[in-house]
Amino acid sequence: MTQPEGFIKEGDENKVCLLKRSLYGIKQSPRQWYKRFGTFIVENGFKRCKYVSCVYLKDIDTESIIYLLLYVDDMLIAYKSKVKIVKVKEMLKGEK
Repeated sequence: MTQPEGFIKEGDENKVCLLKRSLYGIKQSPRQWYKRFGTFIVENGFKRCKYVSCVYLKDIDTESIIYLLLYVDDMLIAYKSKVKIVKVKEMLKGEK
């Protein structure tokens, strides 16, 4: 999380702002979360499906694809190797 533009205090650039209201109470929060998630996942090599916007794909090699399906607050990661699924989970855990 970063401080909003115009509110950055010199010497305290790494501190975050105290919210007076919960993010979950704001109407735009799900959209903002989804936009941020989409940006993050695409930056990490996934592509958004052309037909279903909540499905992300990543080519592992010429014959296999890892699928990440996102629905509201649930996620499904599908691939034939559990090792690759764990790597994707670790990548997601590392994002703050």
